[in-house]
Amino acid sequence: MSDCIFCKIVAGEIPSSRAYEDDLVYAFHDIHPLRPTHVLVVPKKHIASLAHVSADDEPTLGRLLAVASKLAVDNGSTDGFRSIINTGRVGGQEVSHLHLHILGGAEPVGPMVSKT
Repeated sequence: MSDCIFCKIVAGEIPSSRAYEDDLVYAFHDIHPLRPTHVLVVPKKHIASLAHVSADDEPTLGRLLAVASKLAVDNGSTDGFRSIINTGRVGGQEVSHLHLHILGGAEPVGPMVSKT
């Protein structure tokens, strides 16, 4: 996708603070972190959202989760972390490229969903 910001980050067209990279996924530190640990893991292949995955994407989805665990610990979240995949408008997805947020730090992340 020529206009996808995450595709441009993966391609090196937009600079990022890389946290991890392999043949399937790319991870980078969020430029506006919400927690002391805030890393995004994205598939290198453009997938619009979790609602757009197919059976062919299973290896990539598995890698996203495996990398999330390693990155959380490597970035100081040794006592737990939250992993979030927002999907679509109702799910709060802001960029139309599947991505997993890793949020952590020393203090609890807080409630999973607001009660409003």
